[in-house]
Amino acid sequence: MNKPLAYRMRPETLEEFVGQEHLVGENKPLRLSLEKGELASSIILWGPPGCGKTTIARLISKITDSEFIELSAVKAGKADIEKAIQRAKLFHKKTILFLDEIHRFNKAQQDYLLPSVENGTLTLIGATTENPSFEIISALLSRSRVFTLTSLTENHLTQILNQTIKKEFQNKIIISEENKNLISQIANGDARSALNILEIAISLSKDSEITKEIISNSAQKFIRYDKNGEEHHNIISALHKSMRDSDPQGAVYWTMRMVEGGEDPKYIIRRMIRFASEDIGNADPQALQIAVSAKQAIEFIGYPECNTALVQTATYLATAPKSNAVYKAVLKSQADIKKTGNLSVPMHLRNTPTSLMKNLGYGKGYQYAHDFENAKVEQEHLPEELKHTKYYEPTERGFEKTIKERMKKDNTQE
Repeated sequence: MNKPLAYRMRPETLEEFVGQEHLVGENKPLRLSLEKGELASSIILWGPPGCGKTTIARLISKITDSEFIELSAVKAGKADIEKAIQRAKLFHKKTILFLDEIHRFNKAQQDYLLPSVENGTLTLIGATTENPSFEIISALLSRSRVFTLTSLTENHLTQILNQTIKKEFQNKIIISEENKNLISQIANGDARSALNILEIAISLSKDSEITKEIISNSAQKFIRYDKNGEEHHNIISALHKSMRDSDPQGAVYWTMRMVEGGEDPKYIIRRMIRFASEDIGNADPQALQIAVSAKQAIEFIGYPECNTALVQTATYLATAPKSNAVYKAVLKSQADIKKTGNLSVPMHLRNTPTSLMKNLGYGKGYQYAHDFENAKVEQEHLPEELKHTKYYEPTERGFEKTIKERMKKDNTQE
């Protein structure tokens, strides 16, 4: 009884399972394969949080009378996989290794699983919220049968709530149909969230009726992080603004909120790489190098070890001098291109691969910079219609102050 309600209410049979009718309904692919005993050597369950991936894996193990070893790719490493393999060799029946969040494993870790899957030492069931085409290595994916799960409907969630109230609480919970539906709406397709909200609401209600206010307070107790919804965008915005405002404390917190919420580390570092150019630029050119290096580290070691690389990058970017001069140059040049269209390249800048082009004046008058002192030459590089336009105007911050001085010196020499 000390275990969470969502854990206690996991179905024991396919008949008790709610949702995913396209897979486990009568004459549907997963049910048929189980009934025929034709279990693939590797199965990937792809779907959003709380849709039943872990429950289905456990049911597969029970139906096939298999040993069940469960690991989370967030915490597990090669040593844990090796222990699981050795355990499987000791069992005298089929062994299922359930690897939750398998997309968190890097290429080397996934490669390590292959031999044991191929030789039948264990059957792999991997659960992922990310597209397997992008997150699972091709060698493993080609040996896997992928089942796509969908978010549960509000009707599914209400059905689960009703089953729980009947089975676990003998219908003694006082809650209206309207408020059951409210929980289902808030849970947003996630059975685990629905049951967690119900459990907290029961504790807050103190044996009285579960009201809309109690449900609202219960829902607020969760760390919400919907990778495809509003909270996702709110948190990445908070990270971006913390770094832009040079606040390393906020940068650490919002980075770790995404990490703890299950965000793909490759998404986090992509946003940081963008930030390094957009909000720092040449004020600290090393910022981009550090962000790109962090990307390599993340791809090499994966979660959980890569969380320090993410935080190191976030704190560096937050404390670096800031400049949006590069970003402004991008916007201004984009606007001119949209406004003026395909302006002609000045003749002296054109390529001259043939004698015909030379005869037409291509490249005529071009001055080769290295023929001049300090490799500096005065000639126009923009189309005639945009002559003398200024796009990149460095600030006085960080290394851009040096760049600005160089540009000023060049203009004086001209």
